[in-house]
Amino acid sequence: MIGTHGKAYRYCDGIPRRQFLQIGAPLLGLGLADFLRRDVSATTGANRGGRSKSVIVIWTEGGISQQDTYDMKPDSPSDYRGMYQPISTTVPGIVLGEHLQHQAKIMHQLSLVRSVHHENGIHAPSAHWMQTGYFGPTLARNAPQKPSMGSVISRALGSRQPPMPAYITIPKTEGFGYQGATYLGKAFDPFQVGGDPNADGFKVPNLSLPDGLSVESVSMRRSLLKQFDTMRRDIDQSGAMEGLDTFKRQALEMVTGDQMRQAFDLSHESPELRDRYGRHQFGQSALLARRLVEAGARCVHVNTGYWDHHSNLQQGLDELLPPYDRALAALVTDLTERGMLDDVLVYSMGEFGRTPRINGEAGRDHWSECFSVLFAGGGVQGGRVVGASERWGGGVKERLVTPLDLLATVYDILGIPLDTHYQDATGRPVSIVGSGQPIRELTS
Repeated sequence: MIGTHGKAYRYCDGIPRRQFLQIGAPLLGLGLADFLRRDVSATTGANRGGRSKSVIVIWTEGGISQQDTYDMKPDSPSDYRGMYQPISTTVPGIVLGEHLQHQAKIMHQLSLVRSVHHENGIHAPSAHWMQTGYFGPTLARNAPQKPSMGSVISRALGSRQPPMPAYITIPKTEGFGYQGATYLGKAFDPFQVGGDPNADGFKVPNLSLPDGLSVESVSMRRSLLKQFDTMRRDIDQSGAMEGLDTFKRQALEMVTGDQMRQAFDLSHESPELRDRYGRHQFGQSALLARRLVEAGARCVHVNTGYWDHHSNLQQGLDELLPPYDRALAALVTDLTERGMLDDVLVYSMGEFGRTPRINGEAGRDHWSECFSVLFAGGGVQGGRVVGASERWGGGVKERLVTPLDLLATVYDILGIPLDTHYQDATGRPVSIVGSGQPIRELTS
């Protein structure tokens, strides 16, 4: 089941999706310590030293309707154009759906790709395709086959400021489990926040001390352990103990240090700014994402599902679009005001779009033939539209863009060499972008 805003959902294919924390963090436990080994691996990797940029991904799980948001067809028949009116934006000639009023006011900072295409209309394979660049699982074989974009970024670049994790998901990974590292190793799985940032008393389970322990008592124990470790290190000639000490010290710093605790503490933000983002899970998750990249995270995924509206489309979009619109626009504006927009890429996407024609249940079904994604910041030129759909939105009219092209664009912006290969479980080198090419129209 998928929970959004306190609700539980089941995908239209009838398969329940379990969401769970993949990374445990008991105090001084090897779970968190092993997770921190990513810093050593990334630091020593061949691709270290790329641009100091980050990416915030807004994942619209279930598939947002492009016809009612980013690629409206106001001149099409009524059963195609939908129930919303187009509104003008700050860029002449670009219109958005009426529920995207905040984004319309900053359209000159946003860019759209309206010609994304792949060849599967089922949630699991499509979610895998969009997040890894490769078709992988089917309904009979749901296990992930390739590492996610976030895991590749974590492996290639590492954290900008350890001990802040390189790759974080809010509130946790999406239901299919395709935001993980697969053969790159669990060290490059995401650090999952594990809670709703808008909830009263929000705290991160992975950064909380067990009951009965305080920062002061842990610090005292750390002092005693340090004395013991000094004696132990004298008899250890391999260096293994010293290495273990390093990872555990970093794990302890994550739990007790000011940097991590402050980065996750939204009370440091003004009530006015929190209101601008919106006092809901979408808004406070986007605000937390900004705080995390500011503190050193390289890739933060904000998972917003649930957009699978096969029926009652208007009811579903009336509920989800306003908080999504406010959160995304506030994020871009906030990054701009802080002088961070050039260094932080914002990328909004889902596994596919929705059918051009409204069905008999007043909804739209799955559609991967042609759909839209959004980019902002990170060096992307604003106010641009790449590609076009056909007259009524059924297929790509011009400039077909694949999931691998999208990933190549993200990696190129972050400074990851596109000829990077990583060995899979069989030892075979696999390209991170395959045949994908960056969308140069966005950055030139």
